[in-house]
Amino acid sequence: MTVDAIGSVTSLPTVTPTQSNEISALEGLDSDAFLQLLVAQLENQDPTEPMDSTEYMAQLASYANVEQNTKTNDKLDAVLAAISATQAGTLVGRSVTSADGSISGTVTGYEVFGNGARLTLDNGATLVMEPGLKVSGQ
Repeated sequence: MTVDAIGSVTSLPTVTPTQSNEISALEGLDSDAFLQLLVAQLENQDPTEPMDSTEYMAQLASYANVEQNTKTNDKLDAVLAAISATQAGTLVGRSVTSADGSISGTVTGYEVFGNGARLTLDNGATLVMEPGLKVSGQ
Protein backbone atom coordinates (compact mmCIF):
# COMPACT_ATOMS: atom_id res chain seq x y z
CA MET A 1 0.00 0.00 0.00
CA THR A 2 1.32 3.42 -0.90
CA VAL A 3 0.64 6.57 1.07
CA ASP A 4 0.48 9.88 -0.73
CA ALA A 5 1.52 13.10 0.93
CA ILE A 6 -1.40 15.22 2.07
CA GLY A 7 0.43 18.51 2.00
CA SER A 8 3.74 20.10 2.61
CA VAL A 9 4.94 20.65 6.13
CA THR A 10 6.08 24.14 6.89
CA SER A 11 8.40 25.00 9.70
CA LEU A 12 8.05 27.93 12.02
CA PRO A 13 10.56 30.76 11.72
CA THR A 14 13.45 30.48 14.13
CA VAL A 15 14.91 33.29 16.19
CA THR A 16 18.64 33.64 15.87
CA PRO A 17 20.76 34.53 18.92
CA THR A 18 21.27 38.04 17.52
CA GLN A 19 17.52 38.56 17.12
CA SER A 20 16.93 37.16 20.59
CA ASN A 21 19.38 39.70 22.07
CA GLU A 22 17.67 42.50 20.15
CA ILE A 23 14.26 41.41 21.43
CA SER A 24 15.58 41.26 25.02
CA ALA A 25 17.07 44.74 24.68
CA LEU A 26 13.77 46.18 23.44
CA GLU A 27 11.61 44.63 26.18
CA GLY A 28 12.61 47.28 28.72
CA LEU A 29 11.84 50.25 26.47
CA ASP A 30 8.82 52.40 27.18
CA SER A 31 6.91 54.58 24.72
CA ASP A 32 9.12 57.62 25.38
CA ALA A 33 12.27 55.67 24.57
CA PHE A 34 10.64 54.26 21.45
CA LEU A 35 9.70 57.76 20.28
CA GLN A 36 13.24 59.04 20.98
CA LEU A 37 14.69 56.21 18.89
CA LEU A 38 12.32 57.00 16.02
CA VAL A 39 13.19 60.72 16.09
CA ALA A 40 16.92 59.93 16.23
CA GLN A 41 16.51 57.61 13.26
CA LEU A 42 14.76 60.36 11.28
CA GLU A 43 17.40 62.95 12.22
CA ASN A 44 20.28 60.69 11.22
CA GLN A 45 18.96 59.24 7.99
CA ASP A 46 20.86 59.72 4.75
CA PRO A 47 19.18 62.58 2.81
CA THR A 48 20.04 60.90 -0.49
CA GLU A 49 18.25 57.71 0.61
CA PRO A 50 15.34 58.70 2.85
CA MET A 51 13.44 56.15 4.92
CA ASP A 52 10.89 54.09 3.03
CA SER A 53 7.40 55.45 3.78
CA THR A 54 6.01 51.97 4.45
CA GLU A 55 8.74 51.31 7.00
CA TYR A 56 8.04 54.68 8.62
CA MET A 57 4.31 53.91 8.81
CA ALA A 58 5.07 50.48 10.30
CA GLN A 59 7.19 52.11 12.99
CA LEU A 60 4.47 54.65 13.76
CA ALA A 61 1.95 51.81 14.02
CA SER A 62 4.33 50.03 16.41
CA TYR A 63 4.57 53.19 18.49
CA ALA A 64 0.78 53.47 18.63
CA ASN A 65 0.60 49.82 19.69
CA VAL A 66 3.16 50.35 22.48
CA GLU A 67 1.27 53.42 23.69
CA GLN A 68 -2.05 51.56 23.72
CA ASN A 69 -0.52 48.60 25.59
CA THR A 70 0.87 50.99 28.20
CA LYS A 71 -2.55 52.57 28.72
CA THR A 72 -4.18 49.13 28.94
CA ASN A 73 -1.65 48.01 31.56
CA ASP A 74 -2.28 51.16 33.60
CA LYS A 75 -6.03 50.52 33.53
CA LEU A 76 -5.56 46.88 34.51
CA ASP A 77 -3.37 47.93 37.44
CA ALA A 78 -6.13 50.32 38.59
CA VAL A 79 -8.73 47.54 38.32
CA LEU A 80 -6.54 45.14 40.33
CA ALA A 81 -5.99 47.79 43.01
CA ALA A 82 -9.74 48.42 43.22
CA ILE A 83 -10.44 44.70 43.53
CA SER A 84 -7.81 44.36 46.26
CA ALA A 85 -9.28 47.33 48.15
CA THR A 86 -12.77 45.86 47.92
CA GLN A 87 -11.62 42.44 49.11
CA ALA A 88 -9.58 43.90 51.96
CA GLY A 89 -12.47 46.16 53.00
CA THR A 90 -14.75 43.17 53.43
CA LEU A 91 -12.26 41.65 55.89
CA VAL A 92 -12.28 44.53 58.41
CA GLY A 93 -13.60 43.18 61.73
CA ARG A 94 -13.09 39.55 60.73
CA SER A 95 -10.55 37.08 62.08
CA VAL A 96 -7.86 35.96 59.65
CA THR A 97 -5.02 33.47 59.76
CA SER A 98 -2.11 33.24 57.33
CA ALA A 99 -1.85 30.21 55.04
CA ASP A 100 0.92 28.72 57.18
CA GLY A 101 -0.89 29.52 60.45
CA SER A 102 1.93 31.65 61.87
CA ILE A 103 0.02 34.97 61.95
CA SER A 104 -3.56 35.49 63.09
CA GLY A 105 -5.76 38.25 64.46
CA THR A 106 -8.72 40.50 63.73
CA VAL A 107 -8.38 42.88 60.80
CA THR A 108 -8.53 46.53 61.90
CA GLY A 109 -7.37 48.17 58.68
CA TYR A 110 -5.66 47.66 55.35
CA GLU A 111 -3.31 49.28 52.88
CA VAL A 112 -3.49 48.73 49.12
CA PHE A 113 -0.18 48.53 47.27
CA GLY A 114 0.42 47.70 43.62
CA ASN A 115 -2.06 44.94 42.90
CA GLY A 116 -2.35 43.58 46.44
CA ALA A 117 -3.27 44.57 49.98
CA ARG A 118 -1.63 44.41 53.40
CA LEU A 119 -3.96 43.80 56.35
CA THR A 120 -3.33 45.39 59.77
CA LEU A 121 -4.37 43.17 62.67
CA ASP A 122 -5.53 44.08 66.18
CA ASN A 123 -2.31 42.66 67.66
CA GLY A 124 -0.14 45.02 65.56
CA ALA A 125 0.92 42.37 63.06
CA THR A 126 0.52 42.83 59.33
CA LEU A 127 -0.48 40.18 56.84
CA VAL A 128 -0.37 40.30 53.04
CA MET A 129 -3.54 39.08 51.36
CA GLU A 130 -2.57 35.99 49.41
CA PRO A 131 -4.02 32.64 48.44
CA GLY A 132 -4.60 30.36 51.41
CA LEU A 133 -5.64 33.15 53.79
CA LYS A 134 -8.16 31.74 56.27
CA VAL A 135 -11.08 34.02 57.18
CA SER A 136 -13.60 33.54 59.98
CA GLY A 137 -16.08 35.66 61.88
CA GLN A 138 -18.61 38.16 60.65
